[in-house]
Amino acid sequence: MWAFLATPTLHMAATSESAKPDEEVQELVAILDAGAQYGKVIDRRVRELNVNTIIFPLETSAEELYHNNLKALIISGSGNSVNDSSPIHYDPNIFSLGVPILGICYGFHTIIKHYGGEVSKGMMREDGQFEVILETDNNSLFESMERNQQVLLTHGDSVKTVPDCLKAIGWSGELITAVHHITDPVYGVQFHPEVDLTINGRQILKNFLYQISGCHGSYHLSSREASCLEYIRDKVGEGHVLSLVSGGVDSTVSTALISKALGPNKVTAVHIDNGFLRKNEIEQVVASLARLGISAQVIRASLRFSSASTIMNYRDKDGSIFRQATPLLNTVINPEEKRHIIGDAFVTLASSMLKELDSKGKRPIFLAQGTLRPDLIESASSLVSANAHVIKTHHNDSPLVRELRKQGLVLEPLSDFHKDEVRQLGLSLDIPESIVNRHPFPGPGLAIRIICQEEAIIREDFSTINSILNTIATYAQCLEKPSSVLQFLSMIQDCTSSNDQAFLSELSASLTYFITLLPIYTVGVQGDSRSYSYAAVISSDDESKFSWKDRMKLAKLLPKILHTINRVVWGFGKAIYGPVCDVTPTHLTTGIIATLREADHQAHSVLASHGLMGSISQMPVVLIPIHFDRNYQEIAAFPSCQRSVVLRPFVTCDFMTGVPAMPGEHIPLQVLDEMVAAIKQVPGLSRVLYDLTPKPPGTTEWE
Repeated sequence: MWAFLATPTLHMAATSESAKPDEEVQELVAILDAGAQYGKVIDRRVRELNVNTIIFPLETSAEELYHNNLKALIISGSGNSVNDSSPIHYDPNIFSLGVPILGICYGFHTIIKHYGGEVSKGMMREDGQFEVILETDNNSLFESMERNQQVLLTHGDSVKTVPDCLKAIGWSGELITAVHHITDPVYGVQFHPEVDLTINGRQILKNFLYQISGCHGSYHLSSREASCLEYIRDKVGEGHVLSLVSGGVDSTVSTALISKALGPNKVTAVHIDNGFLRKNEIEQVVASLARLGISAQVIRASLRFSSASTIMNYRDKDGSIFRQATPLLNTVINPEEKRHIIGDAFVTLASSMLKELDSKGKRPIFLAQGTLRPDLIESASSLVSANAHVIKTHHNDSPLVRELRKQGLVLEPLSDFHKDEVRQLGLSLDIPESIVNRHPFPGPGLAIRIICQEEAIIREDFSTINSILNTIATYAQCLEKPSSVLQFLSMIQDCTSSNDQAFLSELSASLTYFITLLPIYTVGVQGDSRSYSYAAVISSDDESKFSWKDRMKLAKLLPKILHTINRVVWGFGKAIYGPVCDVTPTHLTTGIIATLREADHQAHSVLASHGLMGSISQMPVVLIPIHFDRNYQEIAAFPSCQRSVVLRPFVTCDFMTGVPAMPGEHIPLQVLDEMVAAIKQVPGLSRVLYDLTPKPPGTTEWE
């Protein structure tokens, strides 16, 4: 019945705000959002290729899509499964619209099931950058590409059977990673072409838009700065703005933009000392804003934050939701409670300042934040998606902030931007490069870089996971005597390719190393959803023989084999022989914060002294409650009292995905050695570790 939709008439109503009103031809591609963490990145990548976009929920009817004169449809990924008891609804008639369709991850699975194929959750899952093989001959989607490609895979479900009307055109080992319809312009890919970790993803999208969909690239973005200035003036009118400035690039650019739009007299810039700032942070923030002609008021509120609490939703054992007060921040363990308390404390403090400004007759008053698109995506804000999963609640998207948004009192001129775009905008505003290129620092500061625990997290599977890790570390030896570990070997082989298995065999035959599970949890992204899982540490007395390339490769394999692990670190120093079964009780107290502050200062001072701040995108320094190298036979006599530091040098362009900085490539080995030595001088520290985990499966931050 929908065949007549193949050649819809031109409909100009659903154009982007930033489209040129006098454009004669409007090429429009619809993105059907299924709740992807990277949904907005798809939108951005398509626009970078000069094709206009419009985002709809996946549930949108074919009839509504028809009336938008679309050139193509792209179905996004999702944290959900097409096999859920109540999967996200889609209108099957979209496949009769007569326009090309590209399904990504969840969208790929939707295509498979729509045409009668089977999708299932198997032993093997992939979260991270992997090599795939693509069929490039006589295939428009992969035209002008090599067969071997590095891509980002992040999925739990895999294609089990492909219907006759579809042809497989991509593989990751034995898993199918791409298909196309044998007669219709319908394509599906398991990987994410929209992110930087898919090296030639831009070419894939370009092929889809230009070769398959017939786009000509007639859309050009208007000046984003001009659009932002207009948005600010229209929203604020004769009002006044209270701008919270952390000193990072986002809030600084936001404040500078607002000041340019309204003039400095209509902006009150405030820097709040929450007690979790880096060493000398306050002085640097005030000085950097002064260079922009912005006078910042500093509010000292560390005691107020440390004793803060808030009201949160909790879930009963039967699944019912109830609300109650959190513990005080300086006693909190749960990362989400930390973020909610700090976010709400910011807003509560800001609310009192808003009232003060109101009393002076400055009204209406708006609260300005440097909120970015990734913040809203990871917080699953309704502003960007109806289906996204919460990865972590950002302080600038807490419940109190959402309530202020409902009242129309929040000003967020950068909420459609990503980090690199903000930096470009900052340079256009003549903000010094030293500010624009500062490493990102989270609003909650060091508070979310301290893993707080009172007791070790040891689930029923803790011992089993350690046994599997030991089998991986001694894989070659276990193959010779498989009877005792046959079950573990079978599981490893079910989850890996023959190349993976050859790597494990060769590595364990050539050197001795250990993999130890840590009784702590970190946040990650697996299958487009949040995971809250174990971290594991690799160590060896043969450190000089263990190449960083092999360490990184092993770190990618572990979460692929064990889905209960989302982060892998390297432990500097001698091998860690025994299990780690307890933690050092840790809370957000003054002494513990001071320990991390000094370790962070030492690490970044070394990096800066060698002029390497620009070679990596970000370097969180994390404090974990683990005391290594203790006499476990006399554990009662030697209680856990020290903590360890994790370095997280990270390389990314889009700040939605990325890879750990490679020692010897991004950071010279001698500089890394100097950094480790400097941190070891900080009292109370047991070990220094190095985060080897890409994003995904790990997030940039640990909480």
